[in-house]
Amino acid sequence: MYSKKVIEHFQKPKNMGKMKNPDAVGEVGNPNCGDVMKLYIKVKNDKIEDISFETMGCVAAISTSSMITDMAKGKTLAQAMKISYNDVAEELGKLPPVKMHCADLAVKALQKAIKNYAGTKTKTY
Repeated sequence: MYSKKVIEHFQKPKNMGKMKNPDAVGEVGNPNCGDVMKLYIKVKNDKIEDISFETMGCVAAISTSSMITDMAKGKTLAQAMKISYNDVAEELGKLPPVKMHCADLAVKALQKAIKNYAGTKTKTY
């Protein structure tokens, strides 16, 4: 059902945990499945210098949260905004169709954090 990479990110998630003093936070949830994702970012010189997450949800929710943090770290905010849910799913080696909403939630959490950060600045992304 799940790829080896999905299981790896579930069993040993990267960048997991609440961040102290983040520059911005993005929180999203899906009332149908109960998944809740909170993504924290620190930004320096328009790049995501540090990123972490807290997720309450299934294997796919935790794996996609972990993967999006790996994919976004070190990217400019504009580059990170372009990451799609298909990009996340492909990096994980495919998700079952019924779990694609988890990749979408992870992307939305990242985008929300970036937009919240932009709201504190004069620049938009």
